[in-house]
Amino acid sequence: MRLRRARDESAEPSPAPTHSLEPAGALYVDSADTLIRGPWTHRFVAANGARFHVAEAGEGPLVLLLHGFPQFWWSWRHQIPALAEAGYRAVALDLRGYGASDKPPRGYDTMTSATDIAGVIKALGETQAVIVGQDWGGWLAWSMPGLAPEQTRAVASLAMGHPLVMRRALTRDARQRRAWRRVLEFQLPMRPERRLTRDDLVGDVLNDWSAAGGDFPDEECLDVYRRAIRVPFVAHSAMEYFRWALRSLPRRDGRRFTTSVDEPITVPTLSLHGEDDPFVLLPSVLASHRQVTGPLTFELLRGAGHFLPEEAPDRVTDALLNWLKGL
Repeated sequence: MRLRRARDESAEPSPAPTHSLEPAGALYVDSADTLIRGPWTHRFVAANGARFHVAEAGEGPLVLLLHGFPQFWWSWRHQIPALAEAGYRAVALDLRGYGASDKPPRGYDTMTSATDIAGVIKALGETQAVIVGQDWGGWLAWSMPGLAPEQTRAVASLAMGHPLVMRRALTRDARQRRAWRRVLEFQLPMRPERRLTRDDLVGDVLNDWSAAGGDFPDEECLDVYRRAIRVPFVAHSAMEYFRWALRSLPRRDGRRFTTSVDEPITVPTLSLHGEDDPFVLLPSVLASHRQVTGPLTFELLRGAGHFLPEEAPDRVTDALLNWLKGL
């Protein structure tokens, strides 16, 4: 499969994706080149004072898909058409600072992200959505019932624990702290950005956090994600999410966030985790389930690591569809 950027953001879904991204060694890449063609439509919506890119397909109840690091909307390429075919409106969002969405100098705290997501839901003409997130998107999915309850119909978190559990684990769980050593390294100024754009930190993360011996990432995926991180300002934006998560702990905004997301989660919740995930450990995910008082579904995917939508696409799709039917 080759990949090609979409020439018309309002075009009909197109087959046979190909790409025309800059050479792999190029330092900077045009954000328009992340609009990869496929059985979806690209569009832009305004929300919370910024412009956001989404790839969407299908009609029906809105399922909003949130990517993780170091990826962008394309990480949901396997699930978008399957959800659409099953009768859902599948929308994969480029988070603030990623892909073809705006990259303002600030706004990478979780409260602003929740406002972004709620605004995108409204801009899409909907009042509620099922929020599905992986990695950092999973952090946001866990947070949405406390920060934007009116827009949150249900949440699914893949390969991520509840934010409060993850924060506590960094101080109380030596194994989880070692697993998150890169998050601690990301707190340094400038150096992680240089490693993302000039070295191969993207390849290191994708290889180190996926299950050993699997098919992901292949060379094409590595090429796509290496280029996407070179879109101007993406590397810095990606690091700012991690920096806020730790640096806000003693600050007023961090305490306000803690209070907001410490309420019991009463909406239906799906938790998927890879048995071989070396970044978010299983005890952290299981401890997160204590935050849920509503209907909870948990599934452990054997032989999978951290990047579930791409490492185990069929199993993730099946788990999502079975859970969505119950809603």
